[in-house]
Parts: sequence; C-alpha cells; structure tokens
Amino acid sequence: MDKIKIRGGNQLNGKIYISGAKNAALPLITASLLTGEKVRLSNMPILSDIRSLNKLLIELGTEIEETEETKGGYTSKTYTYQTKEFKSLIAPYDYVRKMRASYYVLGPILARVGHVELSLPGGCAIGARPMDIHLNSLEAMGATIEIKNGYVIADAKKGLKGAHIIFPKASVGATCNILMAATLAKGETLIENAAQEPEIADLIDLLVKMGAKIEGKNTSQLKIEGVKELHGAEHSVLPDRIEAGSYAIAAAITKGRIELINAVAEHLKTPLNILRNMDIKITEKANSIVVDARNADMSGQDIMTDYYPGFPTDLQAQFMALMTVVPGASMVTENIWENRFMHVPELMRMGANINVHGHASAIVRGVKKLSGAPVMATDLRASFALVLAGLVADGETIVNRVYHLDRGYERLEEKLRGVGADIERIKEDDF
Repeated sequence: MDKIKIRGGNQLNGKIYISGAKNAALPLITASLLTGEKVRLSNMPILSDIRSLNKLLIELGTEIEETEETKGGYTSKTYTYQTKEFKSLIAPYDYVRKMRASYYVLGPILARVGHVELSLPGGCAIGARPMDIHLNSLEAMGATIEIKNGYVIADAKKGLKGAHIIFPKASVGATCNILMAATLAKGETLIENAAQEPEIADLIDLLVKMGAKIEGKNTSQLKIEGVKELHGAEHSVLPDRIEAGSYAIAAAITKGRIELINAVAEHLKTPLNILRNMDIKITEKANSIVVDARNADMSGQDIMTDYYPGFPTDLQAQFMALMTVVPGASMVTENIWENRFMHVPELMRMGANINVHGHASAIVRGVKKLSGAPVMATDLRASFALVLAGLVADGETIVNRVYHLDRGYERLEEKLRGVGADIERIKEDDF
C-alpha cells in the first residue's frame, strides 16, 4: 500500500482549489438510475469512491461517458450516465464492500423497476451505521424487505406508494435514498426530520431538473409528489465543504494563510466561527474563503458534533489535531458516531496529550510540539488529521493506509505542496 511522507515545520501560504463534493457526487450518480435518459454531471472529484461507484453502475447496466475539463489550472471530470435498461438488479458484495455509499442504488432501482438486491455495505470503520431507517421507510412505502445471506432483497412489484415518514434521527443517507425513491412513487411522500446538509439540497436541485416535484429544500420537512417518469438533465456538483474545512485547518495549524478557491462559506458557518473564536482571520469572498492564521493568538476551543448546521462530524478529527498544538484545554464531544476517536492513539504516538472519556468525549491539552512518527490511518477523516499533525511535527511522519485518503481527498499531496508543504507519496514499488 502507498504511504505519505511529511516533513513538518513549513508555514502554508497560497491558494487551494476546492474540488466537487464527494458526499454530493455519490447520490447524484445514483439518481441517474431513475431515468433511461442521459444525466450529465460536471465538477466531479477524481476519487476512488467515485471510481468504485461507477464500476458498480456499469455492472448494473449503466453506460458512462467520461470527459475532462480544465478551468483556472484545475482539471475536473464530467461523467454522462445512461441506464436504458438494467442488465442486473444485484449490487454484489465485491463492489459494495469497498464503499458504504453503494446503498444509494437501493431507492432508485426499487422505485424504477420494483426489485433490487443489495449486499450489506462496508466503508469506514467508525461505528455501527445500520440501514434500519432506509429499510423501514421503504416498507412504509409498500416494499417487501428480506435480509438473506448478507443481502437486502427488496421488492415493490406494484410500485412504491407515497407515505408519511418520520425519521428517528436526521440521517443523510436515508434522506437521500427515500427522497430518490419517492420521486417515482404513487402519490405524496412527506419526510419529517429530514437531514438538511447542503449535499441534500444539491440532490434536490438535480432531481427537480429531472422533473421531480419536491418542496421544502433546506428544511427538515420534504414533500415529494411522485411522477410517472423522470428525464435527463445536466448538473454541476457543489464544492466540497469538508475538503474546504480540512484545508482551512491546515492553514490554522501551520499559522499560515490559504485562500480556498470555490469554497462556500455559507456551508461552513459553525467551523468558521470556531476558527474566528481562535483569533484566526476569516475573509469571505464571492468565490473563495481566506483563512489567515499568521498573527493569531490561538487558544483551545470546545467542539460538539451535531447534525447540520451544527459542527460536522467529518471535521472532528481534523479539529482535534489542531487542538493538540493550541495552548489550553479543549473538550471534543462526538455525538454522531460512537467509534470516531480511533485517531487518538496515533496522535498520542506523536506526543499529543489527549484523555478519552467513554466513547463520546475527549479532553485535549495543547503541547508545544508534536514529534514525527509512523502512524496508521483508520478512516477517511482520521487520515487527514494525521496529515495535519505531520505538517507541524518535528521530523518525519509516515502515514500508512493512505487508501482512506484517496476515497475523499483529491490530489492531496499536490494541493499541499502547492502551498508550501514538504509532502510526498511513497508508491508501493518504492519500498
């Protein structure tokens, strides 16, 4: 497996272009399964998760055209998807085990053709993420669900029907899946306690372009009036707020200045406010965010993850890495996933002072310096936290298992080198 080598101590200064959002792109791709016409998605990030989902769709019968577009020196992908008919209604284990978001095929295929078989999904090992909300909601819409031999077998031979669905928690995955399924269901579906992340609004925008009737965008209550069929559309993926937040923290931890091109400040209100509270200068421009920590007198801050618009769980590990070198004590509370402190032992190997209390909270006391060390990435966001620690550590840090990073951060080494980091990828053949 590839590794990343970092020599810490460089202040980061310059510009980083923020890619299209992985967490938006994945449900957008599966939305193409709702129609036999072409769906064209631009500003797509170049990530292993996108490639994995594309391979699954090809297995199902989707034809995919790929082109590249260069704008401002940055190259992005455009994919055109067309599933005239399905050659398979089975999403097999070999594909689904690589990424949890494969479950997004469930709602669209079931709604369009009335049957789908989905291997129970994999993804990052950050705690139990059951599909109960997805499956219970589909049953409320008239589907028959069976779990057999590690597969979800779903039938709706007479079509799905509208239903009043109240989610027990604001699940992003369930909101996307049921939203897509409801577009072709008979009658009206009302989803209450829907997740409100920007990525869901992006999915709604595409579905409406395809002919769906949806009310309540950016609210916790979504009303969907089912239509007989959807048609093709074109859509540009919104910028990745988690990538933008991660690089904002890179500017903070190295006491540098980075302009995040294409980032949307509106989508990062809570994290940016915490950085402001740390005396970091945040300038919001029309098409970028400038994070300037060169003269900041930083101090520890308490962080509590919550559903959007609260503090994102996907930035918790990165903020914890920052707090390890900030004077004072910080309390980090994780309210979304129960196993999301697996980066703590690795940060402590580098000299961080962290005490974990139970599964949900940790006290971080800032130290003057971290020390470079070999560390092991445990999940996608934890991987970036270790990179951040390496950027300020004395000596050399080797981050192992970087395939996690490749799932969610496009051209990471190239982007960080472009703002002054001493970072390189060591290919498997080199060691």
